[in-house]
Amino acid sequence: MSTRIDYERGLKYLGSNVYAYLQPDGSWGWSNAGLIADRGETLLVDTLYDVPKTREMLAAMAEAVPGAANIQRIVNTHANGDHCYGNQAVEGAEIIASKRSAEEMVDMPPKKMALLMTLARGVTSAGPLGRGLASVLNGVGLKVAGGMVEAGPYVAEIFKDFDFANTELVPPTRTFEERLELKVGDKEVHLMEVGPAHTQGDVLVHVPGDSVVFTGDILFIEGHPIVWDGPISNWVNACNAIIEMNAEHIVPGHGPLTDRLGVERMRDYLTYVEGEALARFDAGMTPLDAALDIDLSAYQGWSDSERIVINVDTVYRHKVGGPKRSVMELYGWMSRVRKVHKARGWA
Repeated sequence: MSTRIDYERGLKYLGSNVYAYLQPDGSWGWSNAGLIADRGETLLVDTLYDVPKTREMLAAMAEAVPGAANIQRIVNTHANGDHCYGNQAVEGAEIIASKRSAEEMVDMPPKKMALLMTLARGVTSAGPLGRGLASVLNGVGLKVAGGMVEAGPYVAEIFKDFDFANTELVPPTRTFEERLELKVGDKEVHLMEVGPAHTQGDVLVHVPGDSVVFTGDILFIEGHPIVWDGPISNWVNACNAIIEMNAEHIVPGHGPLTDRLGVERMRDYLTYVEGEALARFDAGMTPLDAALDIDLSAYQGWSDSERIVINVDTVYRHKVGGPKRSVMELYGWMSRVRKVHKARGWA
């Protein structure tokens, strides 16, 4: 079997009133979502990165399932905006997330993202003169000045297709820890917290009776994952948990629908990167130098290879302890790594 299964934009029927909503090409911000329906009840798995795209998705769902015109519940699989900023478009719904995801969401609400994009575009158009614009965000908690000049053009490019204006964070109204079992009509839906991995509170959404699992960003298919939090061992365990579910339909957070082989491929990538990063840590290399040194030719064709620098930095951080590095510094590093990878044919 192939790790790649039908990948076209829009609603994909998985059987028994369960749907995936796919957004090629699966790169930055282009996330997937899902709908579970039964006996007039509906549950939405994730919203999208902005309100207009979420409304487009909801219209497609309502056309396929009349009950989806009034979504009753949302599960946000994690705190990244491309899985929760669209909550605003679903009025009156109960919003469920892990406790750690709910706590993490407040760190980067849509207003901060909108300001970040304004600054990134300003730096891109103004060049070095854009340095002074970085102070705009200091008052709202974004410590970006040091890395924005390098990161700005990269950030402006990867998020250019999304509209964060007039968007408010609509946080979860119900939280849980470890596990939660729900019913959608007669369908059992099992929520399993597997973070910290990609983020602090990653959640899998399993519909065992229909052999479907929505993985959130525990799975990036045909794209390099981003280990914002880790440790990688937790992410590997999450992949093993997905494999043990033996689901027929596996809906990743980004990329095409997949199968067991796709999960194994992601698990093998994570194990490989951790081993390569630790070897370079022991050799005294910096995270950036290590990321540039690691051979990713086996993953040629996967998008966003520059994310390796975040993954290596996270491995180093768990090795030595200490705080996270500035996200703007990491975006700047990714910009640098992408140029090198393009020359190598990896990006």
